[in-house]
Amino acid sequence: MKAIRSRVQWVLNGRSSTAATLQTVMARILVLAANMGTGIITSRALEPQGRGEYNAIALWPQFLAYLLMLGLPSAIQYNFKRHPEKESELFSAALGLSMVLGLFAMTLGIVFMPRFLPQYSADVIRFAQWYMLLAPIVLLTEIFFSILEANQEFTFVNQLRSLQPLFTLAILGALALTEWLTPLTAALAYSIPGLPLFFWMWRYLWQRFHPRWKGLGSAYRLLVGYGIRAYGMNLLGTLAEKIDQALVVTMLSPASMGLYTLALSVSRMLGLFHSSTITVLLPKIAARPIEEVVALTGRAVRVSTAVTVVVALAVSIPIPFLIQLLYGDKFVEAVGVFRILSAEIAIGGAAWVLAQAFMAVGRPGALTVVEAISVLVTVPLLLILIPIYGLEGAGWSLLISTIFRLVCLLAGYPLLLKVRPPSLIATRNDIDFLRQVFFHQ
Repeated sequence: MKAIRSRVQWVLNGRSSTAATLQTVMARILVLAANMGTGIITSRALEPQGRGEYNAIALWPQFLAYLLMLGLPSAIQYNFKRHPEKESELFSAALGLSMVLGLFAMTLGIVFMPRFLPQYSADVIRFAQWYMLLAPIVLLTEIFFSILEANQEFTFVNQLRSLQPLFTLAILGALALTEWLTPLTAALAYSIPGLPLFFWMWRYLWQRFHPRWKGLGSAYRLLVGYGIRAYGMNLLGTLAEKIDQALVVTMLSPASMGLYTLALSVSRMLGLFHSSTITVLLPKIAARPIEEVVALTGRAVRVSTAVTVVVALAVSIPIPFLIQLLYGDKFVEAVGVFRILSAEIAIGGAAWVLAQAFMAVGRPGALTVVEAISVLVTVPLLLILIPIYGLEGAGWSLLISTIFRLVCLLAGYPLLLKVRPPSLIATRNDIDFLRQVFFHQ
């Protein structure tokens, strides 16, 4: 037991883990700053109506690609850690599976787009169908990021994730200055910078892993076997994350969609610390003993949640002034739903950090049940509350379902992992750890 505690303490205070986490946080701060800039430009140029049309176009390639990802990101991270001697075979199998799934997502979106966007013009629907050609690239990009993160190449990942929004910001600025910024050109501005970065990753990984197309039966079985067990969680997780936008876009006007997506994007900035923690945490704890997994996860959830709550409370008071100043008077109506979504992101981020323990010990199927409960709660609430309360009804639906998810995850520790769940309240040791990270590294 002493050996385990000593090893956990080394990992918790290890320079590599802390440096990777801080580097990821700094990269995502840069990304958030760039995304804020792009949001300000599109909001002021397009107003709620135009921003809603842009988001309706941009939603579906990502939504359908994530929906059909077959649990591959989780399967890659687990199997690359568990079977490092099979990296080339695993990369080859992941590449083949991703291309097939991406093409299926693209076809599905093109065929059903008129049903997805019944309240939008024919021009918006037609462009959204063309935009679905990006679905395979969206899916493959996420797979490439998962492979790089599984190999702990966080510096490379952070560089790539930072470049795209910066290029997008430059393109949107140029379009706004020339008065060419429309919902259609905005969608192109967001997608075009990702293409050279995608091919850059493709070339880098191809040269590193030297893929081959024969003798991959074992690699396919490893990825599909784990991926199928994780797919339920990934599928339901995507639904839990995107179903609100999918229903808002079909049930409310384009202007309401613009207001909702603004509130959602601004509130999601508060998830910076949770998302950065998750990016670094799973590769670090995958396939470790359960005692180490719980200890690492506990500190991660307490520290990231404490920082998120403090920032959310600090932002909640001046947010009406900030939205008016940055995005314009027409977006002030989004303040109410923003405050609800801020609480949801703090609770939801803690839940996702807790979920990493189940992934790390090879129990992804347990999370499928949790996500099923979340979706089963979310969808009826959305269908009931959106017609009554509009945008705030969507926010309350997400908050209630997120609380259910957190409770279920906490209950899963003693029921499934046979250990006590980590405390969610930050201790003095956690505060000292934060102070050490930010002032003594």
